[in-house]
Amino acid sequence: MSSGFASKSTFIDSEAELEAFAARMAQLSNLDLVIFLQGDLGAGKTTFARGFLHGCGYQGLVKSPTYTLVEPYSLENEKKAYHFDLYRLSHGEELEFAGVRDYFDGRSVSLIEWPEKAEGYLPEPDIICQLGYQGQGRDIRVSALTEKGDDVVLALFAN
Repeated sequence: MSSGFASKSTFIDSEAELEAFAARMAQLSNLDLVIFLQGDLGAGKTTFARGFLHGCGYQGLVKSPTYTLVEPYSLENEKKAYHFDLYRLSHGEELEFAGVRDYFDGRSVSLIEWPEKAEGYLPEPDIICQLGYQGQGRDIRVSALTEKGDDVVLALFAN
């Protein structure tokens, strides 16, 4: 990670609080981001994605794309969001065959669970969210890797 960009962490004690945190991040962003979601099984990656998408104004059901690899979402102002779950990916090269580069058009937000499964086949993230267990709650570390990611992280933790 480049030095000079923000990396902040906080404790989240419930699923509802995690969704609200992610929704706030969405409201602070310009919806032109690549966000990596990292953490063990059950750490809250899909919960984070659900909160983020609802924060973007999406009203429908947000499900894990574990079997479909990616779920597209239409947002306001013709914006798009893509929720990837790469857990079942055998090799990152599979993304090439699926035309994954078409999703990263600079006009959408991509939330990517298990990005390490496709290392070398994904664009560099603007933000990495690392979720981990702490008792009944979760620790979340949000790290910026680009200037636009830095703007979001700094705004998110401004208070």
